[in-house]
Amino acid sequence: MKPPAFDYQEPRTLDEIVELLARTDQDATVLAGGQSLVPLLNLRLARPDVVVDINRVPGLDGVEVADDAVVLGAMARLATLERDPVLADALPIVPEAIRLVAHPQIRNRTTLGGSLCHADPAAELPAVAVALDARLHLRARDGGRTEEAAGFFQSVFTTSRRPEELLTAVEFPRHQGFRFCFEEVSRRHGDFPFVGLCFGVRLEDGVVTAARLAGAGIAERPLRLPAAEAALVGHRLSGDLAEVLDAASAEVDPPSDIHGTASFRRGLLRAVIRRAAARLDQGGSR
Repeated sequence: MKPPAFDYQEPRTLDEIVELLARTDQDATVLAGGQSLVPLLNLRLARPDVVVDINRVPGLDGVEVADDAVVLGAMARLATLERDPVLADALPIVPEAIRLVAHPQIRNRTTLGGSLCHADPAAELPAVAVALDARLHLRARDGGRTEEAAGFFQSVFTTSRRPEELLTAVEFPRHQGFRFCFEEVSRRHGDFPFVGLCFGVRLEDGVVTAARLAGAGIAERPLRLPAAEAALVGHRLSGDLAEVLDAASAEVDPPSDIHGTASFRRGLLRAVIRRAAARLDQGGSR
């Protein structure tokens, strides 16, 4: 199919972008990588008045590393982040999760900001953002604001970003002493997972002193698992995790759809927690 008619704008500065988005007489949408938007246009599920192509605007794809955080530009391509040695050293959970996203051809075009703003509840990067308490920087004509990841994702394909706002950067705190990994179960590599899990712990003498867990595919948005985190504290990853698994099962209410029932997804969540714990216990990821 062909997309419906729309006005195409190609701004060259950030100010031009937010000026276009601020116009109240039109329904504008942002084109970054286009891996979600273009199919929606072709299926006529999206019918914007204006498509604002932001690919010619410089300065939105940077990687900045500080002692306490890593700031990634919203226009950074996933393939670029996947291969960035500085990012791999400073925040390895991000490239690890990216390698699970779709396929290389898709990652060559997909942007970090596009993946987060699309807000698919089964996607990997929103779960990482929630697990790490990422801060999303948004800009509008009247100024900027910062939104915590936990509040940014609201429901299926729904975020707190206002129509006149542009996501410009994502700030990931570097949680000192934590080791992270990402585990998921999908039908095939590159498919959206039935269940995914960003799993992080801080260990002292082999005992968990703090934990950060966020799941994908288990709710209408990426979901932090505070009860499972609390249950992990004081345990060894090689020990009996029954209390942790029961806590995780009890605090989620996964959706049932054509891909699997709620009970199926709850069981998969228990499985990926076990797998993640075993990986970190054996020295995998960091």
